[in-house]
Amino acid sequence: MRNSYSRRQVLKSFSNGFGMLGLAGLLGQDGFASISGGGSSTNPLALRQPHLTPRAKNVIFLFMSGGPSHVDLFDPKPNLQKNTGEPLPFEKPKLERTKTGNLLGSPWSFQRYGESGIEVSELLPNLATCVDDLCVIRSMVADNINHNGACLQMNTGEQAFSRPSMGSWLLYGLGSENQNLPGFVVLSPAQPAQGAPLWGSSFLPAAYQGTLVSNLANPVANIENPRSDSQAQRDQLDTLRKLNEIHEAQRQEDSRLSARIESFELAFRMQAEAPEAFSIDSETTATKRMYGLDNSTTEIFGKQCLMARRLVERGVRCVQVYHTQTEKRSSCQLWDQHGGLRQELPNNCAATDLPIAGLIKDLKSRGLLDETLVLWGGEFGRTPTAEGDNGREHHPFGFTMWMAGGGIKGGLAYGATDEFGWHAVENPVHVHDLHATILHQLGLDHEKLTYRYAGRDYRLTDVYGNVVKEILA
Repeated sequence: MRNSYSRRQVLKSFSNGFGMLGLAGLLGQDGFASISGGGSSTNPLALRQPHLTPRAKNVIFLFMSGGPSHVDLFDPKPNLQKNTGEPLPFEKPKLERTKTGNLLGSPWSFQRYGESGIEVSELLPNLATCVDDLCVIRSMVADNINHNGACLQMNTGEQAFSRPSMGSWLLYGLGSENQNLPGFVVLSPAQPAQGAPLWGSSFLPAAYQGTLVSNLANPVANIENPRSDSQAQRDQLDTLRKLNEIHEAQRQEDSRLSARIESFELAFRMQAEAPEAFSIDSETTATKRMYGLDNSTTEIFGKQCLMARRLVERGVRCVQVYHTQTEKRSSCQLWDQHGGLRQELPNNCAATDLPIAGLIKDLKSRGLLDETLVLWGGEFGRTPTAEGDNGREHHPFGFTMWMAGGGIKGGLAYGATDEFGWHAVENPVHVHDLHATILHQLGLDHEKLTYRYAGRDYRLTDVYGNVVKEILA
């Protein structure tokens, strides 16, 4: 009882004077740390040797929540245009949410860009100038037609059950290059409907879960301590660690408690580096303009992209950037155009096109694109057939994602859907294949990156997946 009482007293002192509880809470869901875990003698985020020679050090995943329409953005279909208003000339799959009507050609034109001549929609004029750096995968395939299952699969490899997220697997396999910042950061002003499971660590130690940043104006709460100097904080931390270790020694190992202990250590170290890492004040006017920070339409997502660049520049292993909010609309699934396609898709593109192009150009100019793998996409695409007269349904059977940097071939359009954009018919790339390829580029063999849990070895790709070698530079 005496130890428990002392621990509560110290926690109260931290909460009132040190401010670390709020900061530690930021480092992971349910108040547990996004960094570290395990005993006091080991650091779970220490750098580890990869299985293979890596081509990339970091990943930025630009997640377009809701499912962007491939046939309106990256996968032009002349026959879809020619036959718009006609029935789909083959039987639809039995997996269908709502009955869609006839073919709906894209309201927007496509044009070839760059030396590669890859066709891109008029909705993405800025990203089109970067097309020679992109590998546009037009043959993606997923298994789930609903947002929840599809988002889980794209982020964790599993459709239904709690599994570690891709960022958590990367931290588990490689550790982090910067011990003063979270190794896995999630930038999302409005949380996706699926929430924390998309960046959680599940049965992996809690040290590896993502750190959610939702307030772009104040990314790290309680980072400054107005009451105690560094030595006083150090003394408080040492006392708290001893009390927590006594508490831990009397119980079965719980990675959440271990992570909690280390979260205070990270919070202490973050005071020196995090304010500068998340702040964009020092960026030049030209750089801010490159990301669209001078325009209310692009400002929100532009800040997210610029923060992502600053974080990978400082050694953060994985940054997920969720497009979930715009100037005009705060929503979890902005790209979910069951209706309003002609109005909402241009709005989404206008909010993200310039910031994403700015990110790629900025990474490239700083020599970071070679070692940073950038991934763009949603949980699935949209049907080539119409829902109502101005919308498209969910479509996991063949859709588009793109990758850039990190040892991926630029200026390549890989795979294809059929002439109407329904099925992936040439070089299909399943979500498991995508994950295997990402791990490979960071030096991890997806079949060897396993974790023993409940009597079996788990991995990000379950028992599937092949590295898509044709897209590797």
